[in-house]
Amino acid sequence: MQVITDTSFLGIPMFNRGKVRDIYEAGELLLIISTDRISAFDVIMDEGIPGKGEVLNRVAGFWFERTSDIVPSHMVTTSMDSLPPELAPFKDKLEGRSMLVKKAEPLPVECVVRGYLAGSGWKEYRETGSVCGIRLPPELLQADKFPGPIFTPATKAEIGDHDENIEMDEVGRTVGREVADRLERHSLALYERGVEVSREKGLILADTKFEFGYCGDDLILIDEAMTPDSSRFWPIDSYEPGHDQEDLDKQYLRDWLERQDWDKKWPPPRIPGEVVERTAELYQQIKRIFLG
Repeated sequence: MQVITDTSFLGIPMFNRGKVRDIYEAGELLLIISTDRISAFDVIMDEGIPGKGEVLNRVAGFWFERTSDIVPSHMVTTSMDSLPPELAPFKDKLEGRSMLVKKAEPLPVECVVRGYLAGSGWKEYRETGSVCGIRLPPELLQADKFPGPIFTPATKAEIGDHDENIEMDEVGRTVGREVADRLERHSLALYERGVEVSREKGLILADTKFEFGYCGDDLILIDEAMTPDSSRFWPIDSYEPGHDQEDLDKQYLRDWLERQDWDKKWPPPRIPGEVVERTAELYQQIKRIFLG
């Protein structure tokens, strides 16, 4: 399987480059290409993950369709039949990993929703009894379910910087209180839909994050939705609070990196072939679960 981490082969100016996605102008639309790059702790790894871009693109498309009644998304189509003439020769390379989307002005907020006590939240809870400043019941176990999902927004950092948790007052100062409240409502509703659909597929959606932007006067969902890059998925059958869960997402790579002698700054350590292969298998598993 060909691994694509660089899309400069298109030979046209790039509109924007994220940790994983490359964005190009495509007439009145944007072309978003999900590459096989992978990042952890806000650092892009040197190794790509085979098939990862296609998984992200197809899973995001699945969720954009399943949540359109809650909030519209920027997705126009995942078909590459409508590419501009200059990109048509690259259709085969772009098909499956690319999406044509509406242009939108992104909001500088990561809309994180947590339903279970895991990751950095577990670490903070052990120290303070809170997660992102939200007080939680005492004596919760690792991976315990919260009484209800919580909205824990964060800054959207530039490449190389780290996202930082912020309180709703800060979100309100950044985007306005009314918009902040809408972001919270939309995020919680999207998460609840994700929980419902994931449960039908035998999975727990422990946490996830969303991004929003304005297309004209309309607030819409952008970037991605409930992929193994942006979410934590656990099999229901093996779920048991009190310890680490069986992760079907990027957490496997994060756990491996935590065991390395690395300060979580660039340059990252070299990822051995077996870790790359296992990461790819986990992403493909999520794709099969949701898309068949």
